[in-house]
Amino acid sequence: MKHIPLGARGSFSLLVQPEHLANRFKDAMLPAVFATPVMIMVMENAALNAIKAYLDPGESAVGTEVNVRHLAATPVGRVVTGEAEVTKVDGRRVEFRVRAAEGEKEIGAGSHSRAVIDTAKFERRLES
Repeated sequence: MKHIPLGARGSFSLLVQPEHLANRFKDAMLPAVFATPVMIMVMENAALNAIKAYLDPGESAVGTEVNVRHLAATPVGRVVTGEAEVTKVDGRRVEFRVRAAEGEKEIGAGSHSRAVIDTAKFERRLES
């Protein structure tokens, strides 16, 4: 792993499809709006994109903590963009400020942590 600078940024965008909606993803009684777990996935992908350039071959980073608020509803057909900024690096643990927006409207915000892993070692541990 190379040095990950504070302030490194990444983003990830997703066109909201029917399978991303709360009433399809979780419970049919829920409104047809963007599901919170999918918003978190967008934020996590933005965080990973913020540090990919600093990972060595064979490394990745897994999510270890999420603390976010879902602030506004988003219907199908809109584009949601997640943004992440590195706020702290402690060894292999990386912390981020994350947000999600639909256009100029912020729909989610919070923090997220990831741990840099050696993917081969990680997979071997899973096989045990």
